[in-house]
Order: sequence, then structure tokens, then C-alpha cells
Amino acid sequence: MKKIILIISCIAMSCSVNKTSKNLPDFDYEGHRGCRGLMPENTIPAFKKAIDLRVTTLEMDAVITKDKQVMISHEPFFNHEITTKLDGSFVNEKDERSLNIYGMTYNQTQTFDVGLKPHPRFPDQQKLSVHKPKLADVIDSAETYTTRLSLKPIQYNIETKSQPATDDIYHPKPDEFVELIMAVIKEKKVEPRVIIQSFDIRTLQYLHQHYPTIKTAYLFEPPSDKSFAIRLNELGFIPTIYSPDETTVTALLVKQCKELGIKLIPWTVNDINRMKELKQLGVDGMISDFPNLYAVLKSAK
Repeated sequence: MKKIILIISCIAMSCSVNKTSKNLPDFDYEGHRGCRGLMPENTIPAFKKAIDLRVTTLEMDAVITKDKQVMISHEPFFNHEITTKLDGSFVNEKDERSLNIYGMTYNQTQTFDVGLKPHPRFPDQQKLSVHKPKLADVIDSAETYTTRLSLKPIQYNIETKSQPATDDIYHPKPDEFVELIMAVIKEKKVEPRVIIQSFDIRTLQYLHQHYPTIKTAYLFEPPSDKSFAIRLNELGFIPTIYSPDETTVTALLVKQCKELGIKLIPWTVNDINRMKELKQLGVDGMISDFPNLYAVLKSAK
């Protein structure tokens, strides 16, 4: 009975909250960290390549520097898999977490290269010298590039890399984190084309309370013994998007999301056959390291 009441309540909430989904494309082709399988992740060249491949959304991760700049990076430190130091040596796994971006100014972060080291899991990734960019510079670059190519305006799916255990260590608390991101978004006037995603429900709850017109994506990673309904109940509102690990997507989950007016966009889908399966199941988009596969998906009947 409690579960039924919860679901009915969720459906009622979705009637007003999910007006934010109206600007989403019919099917959302997202480039994960730009296009991590092909170019250095979360860099301007990667985002431009994803635009060349006609993604509808650039997916990226945000962290905060010591001087309160919003920078694009998957980790709040310099990952050993991708980082070269100023002297040409590689960062090792033992030392990576000491290279805390939240403890560095933006200028200090620019002494680390994140495009020259061969990636152990993405051997086809093009190597070039490149640094972690500011969110503002990514938006400026993408807006200029899409205009030059006469393409539709691109969407931005920005993840807050935060968790309670590392508040004020690797990142600010959710309210400050969100406000810093929103300041950039408002300055660049791209609010209708922005999604804020997070595993940290505090981020999404703050957004829902203070910026209800901004689209939200609730990220989910297994394992978890919590049902879909319980996770939504903990969140406390209906997000625009539910974005789970692609291995957890089932016909039942598709049905549940559609009943609640939630867009279902799984990550990270890197196999063309799985892409076809998921699209056949009825997902509303997907996130991939290899957006070059989308051309094959679009041509499949």
C-alpha cells in the first residue's frame, strides 16, 4: 500500500515538475566526457569532436578550484591514467589524490597536461597536448563552433562531482557548488539547454528548491538493494531524467519511467548491439564514449 501511495504521489508531482523536459530532443545522443573513446576526455577538442559527430548533448563533469573557478574534470584531482606533469613525468596512482584541484588555483592546474599520456583503456584515443578547461571556456567554444557549422544549439549535461564524505576537502558543499555552476550558466545565457546531473542527491534537491526550471538528472550506479521507488522517495521529487548504469535498464524500468514522465538516459553505452537493444526497449537517449557509433544507430532499422 505504501508503495502504491508513493507512486501515485510521484505521478502527481511529475505533472508540474517535468515541464522542464520540454526542451529535450526526441532522442538524446550524448557524448560522454565529450568523446572519451576518441579524444582526451573533458577537453575542448573532445567536445568539438563530439559536435562534429552530431551529438545533441555534451556530457561533462565539474569540479571547483581554490579560486572558485568551475573547471571540467571527472575527478577532483589529477588522475594517474591521463596526467603528465610539467617535467614530462607521469602522475602515479599513489600520488594522484594529493593533487587536489580544490587546493589549486586555476592557473596552477594548467601546469598539468591531460592529453599526452596513452590511456590504458582507450587505445584509439588521439593524443595531443591539452589542459583541463573552465566550464565558461567550454561553453564559449561550443557555442562558437556550432554557430560556425550552422548546427542547432547544443545541450550541456554537467555533473557535480561531490559526496558528503569529501565536503570542504575536494569540493565545496552542494549549495556553493551549485551556485558557482549556475553563475556561469546564467552569465552564458544557456539555462534552457542545461542539465545538472549528480549521484549526490543533495545537489539535485538544492537545484529543485532554488532553480526549479533547470533540468535535473538523477545518476544511479549499482550495486544497491534500494528499489527505484525508494530512490525517488529519498530524492523527494521527480527529476527530469533518470540516468542509470546501462546494465540495469530493463523493460520494467522503462515502463516505470514513462509512467512518471521521467526521461530514461543510461550510461555508458559503448557497444552498438547494446545501443540497438536499449533503443528498442524505449530509452530516451544514451551516453557513450564512442559517439561515432550513433551514425550506425541512426541508420539501423
